[in-house]
Amino acid sequence: MKGGISWRLGLALALSGVLAAGLTGYYAYSASRQLLVSAAEQRLVTATRVLVRQLAVGLDGTARDVLMVAGHPGAARMLLRTDPEVLARSETTLALLFRQMLETHPEYFQMRLMDAANHGIERVRVDRDDLGVTRVQGDDLQEKGHYPYVYEALRLQAGQVYVSRAVINHEVGAHAGQGKPALEVSAPVMDMRGVALGVIVINVDLNGLFGQLAADLPPSLQLYLSNAQGEYLVHPDRSKTFAFDRGQSSLVQDEFPGVRELLVNPPAQDEQTVVTRSEGSDASVQVAAFVRQPATALKAEEDFVLGLSQPLSEVLSESDSLGRMVLRIVAAFSAMAVLLAALLARALTRPLAQIVRAVEGFVGGLRSGELPTDRRDEIGMLARSIEHMQLQISGQFAKLAQKQHELDHLASHDSLTGLQNRRFFMDRLDHALAHARRDQGRLAMLFVDLDGFKEINDSVGHAAGDAVLKALALRLRHLVRESDTVARIGGDEFVILIDQVSDPEDVDVVARKIRDALAEPVQWDGRELRVGASVGVARFPEHGQDAETLMVAADQAMYRAKSGGGGLICHAEAPPRRLP
Repeated sequence: MKGGISWRLGLALALSGVLAAGLTGYYAYSASRQLLVSAAEQRLVTATRVLVRQLAVGLDGTARDVLMVAGHPGAARMLLRTDPEVLARSETTLALLFRQMLETHPEYFQMRLMDAANHGIERVRVDRDDLGVTRVQGDDLQEKGHYPYVYEALRLQAGQVYVSRAVINHEVGAHAGQGKPALEVSAPVMDMRGVALGVIVINVDLNGLFGQLAADLPPSLQLYLSNAQGEYLVHPDRSKTFAFDRGQSSLVQDEFPGVRELLVNPPAQDEQTVVTRSEGSDASVQVAAFVRQPATALKAEEDFVLGLSQPLSEVLSESDSLGRMVLRIVAAFSAMAVLLAALLARALTRPLAQIVRAVEGFVGGLRSGELPTDRRDEIGMLARSIEHMQLQISGQFAKLAQKQHELDHLASHDSLTGLQNRRFFMDRLDHALAHARRDQGRLAMLFVDLDGFKEINDSVGHAAGDAVLKALALRLRHLVRESDTVARIGGDEFVILIDQVSDPEDVDVVARKIRDALAEPVQWDGRELRVGASVGVARFPEHGQDAETLMVAADQAMYRAKSGGGGLICHAEAPPRRLP
């Protein structure tokens, strides 16, 4: 009978089934899109944090270069106005050192030694120009005492470093740095009484520095950098960079409103991250993560805010295939509901509820309930399609987890040698020191610097140098116990943490083994490449009570070993006792 209850029930069930399929498909599709956006945001946060740490490492490296040159004996001798012959030799030595550092660091524009006694006159200056590296002399030397990187650096204590604001270099006669974005990193040159005689200044190419950071980023990611006021220093649209230098305004908080929180509430020590989106039409919206550089020991004039973004349309492009699959599932279920609703109204209730529970559980992050994949009807086809969809989404998440793991490994390991990096080593050292203090134990740290490594790089090439570093890193891992830690903290600098030391003589035995093992030749391309090693030894608690003091003590001991001709083992000097 037309219009009977079976027909009406079947029609109602068919319509309900179509509606349920559409809503379930839409919910699954919408939830998967949100999960893709969340995963993309996490990837951006991780990558941005890695870049901030790499930026900190780069600035720390420049600071170490400035301090190394500021502590060079020739710099102080020059500024003390010693014998003319000695003065000439010191100028030549410093100029050669400046030249070698500019040739080694392509991101350096300029290195200078300023005299504090003569209005900041440049005493030794080496610039980069279109033809290479050149020394500036005579009447071309200028007075720079009115610049902050001179008078602010003269106020610092020994061992402190000043970092200027990022600005466009408008200084006259700056060669390759003229009109380019730059940072000035400077440190005072002290005499034996701790009086500042002058300043060492390195002019850093900001574009070159961040070009290195962005070199390995995927093409779809865009890099941003602003100062503490939100003014763009690096932007994909170059017309927005350094707009303040042209009397214009281009602020990161205007394009990404969520960044305003970072600018208003800067982090004290730990990194502070903001995930935000740009304003604009749907097609131009960018998903972005920004991190403000935490406070460091450097006397920086202002902080940096670094960010990465990815087009929202590209993030969601992976959901297109999922949308087509959901559409096919909805269409199949709708056809099944229309054809079979009248006869299978009651039979459909149970399997449909089972499928809906499974889909909702999967969207919530669980695999709740079993799908009726063993059925040979349309419901079984629907269940198998949903199971296939679950497997596809799970596979996508597995890939995202793998990428997350790789980024975490990159943040804690040296990419060339596979050893732990400085950040991981310092965490390990802090834990070891805490354990030693609690158990009244002892530990030791060895600071190893290779002798003759630069000559291999210069004469044979960087590929040979990389091969030497990998081979020596492998030797170091084999020489220490499994409980000890080996890390690479610089170009040819390694540190070894020897935990649970019972006899100081054991540390000397390990140090000698390391020195002798590193002196063995490395076979490369039919050649025998040889380097030596200078080793500085510091022990807890004799030479320091915290990680920073212990690291400095081992570093100073290594420099004494290196100053003694290299290939030596020197122990740290005990810190002076404090008066009660």
